[in-house]
Amino acid sequence: MVTCLGDLFYPEVGVRIVRLLRRLGVTVDFPAGQTCCGLPLFNSGYHAEAAEVARRTLPLFRDSQHVVVPSGSCAWMVKHEYPGLMKDSPLRAEAERLASRTYELSQFLVSVLGKTRFSSAVAGRVTYHDSCHLRRGLGESESPRTLLRNLQGAEFVELPASDECCGFGGSFAVRLPEVSSSIVDRKLANVEAAGAACLVACDAGCLMQMGGRLRRRNSPIRAMHLAEVLEADVG
Repeated sequence: MVTCLGDLFYPEVGVRIVRLLRRLGVTVDFPAGQTCCGLPLFNSGYHAEAAEVARRTLPLFRDSQHVVVPSGSCAWMVKHEYPGLMKDSPLRAEAERLASRTYELSQFLVSVLGKTRFSSAVAGRVTYHDSCHLRRGLGESESPRTLLRNLQGAEFVELPASDECCGFGGSFAVRLPEVSSSIVDRKLANVEAAGAACLVACDAGCLMQMGGRLRRRNSPIRAMHLAEVLEADVG
């Protein structure tokens, strides 16, 4: 599941994920007709419209053994909200089946494939930002860290206040830009304090927020998706 932000703004991340999984022996397909998962609608209170998106999405992945998602927020939507949106529908059981087969990328690598050691595509210090939906929604904070701690050729350092929001929050960043900017500036101050050359995240929204701010500040720090820093599998 490429996600709309991945498709429109980070297609290179989708390509990296496909290449990575194929190197690990996974057969990857890409169901045509994918659109947004419905999260922006859901978060804005348009639950009926989000349910329509869910109904359209369910059959696209009906035959998939596993569904791998590059964003924790979209994985959370499918796993936690699709079954609820379909609770009064004949599609509820199908929504629950899809939820049980859906994984954010780091979860799939660690928990399903059992792969925890990779060589690094970047050198120097890397740090990790916990996206809100991945950490709080899916309760996942260890799988990305396991991969980064074991990354051969790079040094992982913890980010102070790593679980604080980056300030994106979907439409929040548009509706309250001054507040959003203040939040992301505090986040980036922590990144600088960690002495990291690379800031890793598992959510396209967070990468847009933090990466955009870094570019506007002409910072040498790179904001990268987890898939972009994982190179060859080393066992």
